[in-house]
Amino acid sequence: MTLIFNEHHILWIAYHLKGASISEIAKFGVMHVSTAFNFSKKLEERGLLSFSKKESDKRNTYIELTEKGEEILLKLMESYDPTQNAVFNGALPLRDLYGKFPEILEMMCIIRNIYGDDFMQIFEKSFENIENDFVEKNGKLLKRKESKETKEEPVTHS
Repeated sequence: MTLIFNEHHILWIAYHLKGASISEIAKFGVMHVSTAFNFSKKLEERGLLSFSKKESDKRNTYIELTEKGEEILLKLMESYDPTQNAVFNGALPLRDLYGKFPEILEMMCIIRNIYGDDFMQIFEKSFENIENDFVEKNGKLLKRKESKETKEEPVTHS
C-alpha cells in the first residue's frame, strides 16, 4: 500500500498519541486543520483509521489507528531505509566534513527552532515510544510482543 507523506505523518501521530484529535494531527503534523481532516478521511475510507467523538468532548473529532492501520505503519517501520531519508542524506555532508553525524541534541535544537515546542512534544514522544515498544533486530525496527515476562520478543509481519 502506498502512502503519501501527509498520510504517513497522520498514521505516525495517531500511533504515538494512541489516538489524537484532528486539531492535534494538524498541530503536530504541521498542516492546516482541513488538510489533516481530508487526509484522515481518506485513510478512514481505506480502513486505516477510525473516527469518533468523546462523550466529554463532542466538539472535536478523534482518530485512532485500526488494526490494519497499525499493521501498515509497523511494516513501514520494519522496512525503513535511512539512506532514503532526506534528513539523513542532508546530514551526510556534516558527517563527511567532521567525521560524525550531528548529535541528537543539536538536531533537536534545530528542529525546535523551526517547528516549535508543540512539534517537539510529539517528536520526543515518538522517540520514547520507539525505545519502549520496539527492538532492533538485524538493522530493522520490530515491535516488541506484549508480554508480562519479557518485552524483548519482536513481532514479525509477513
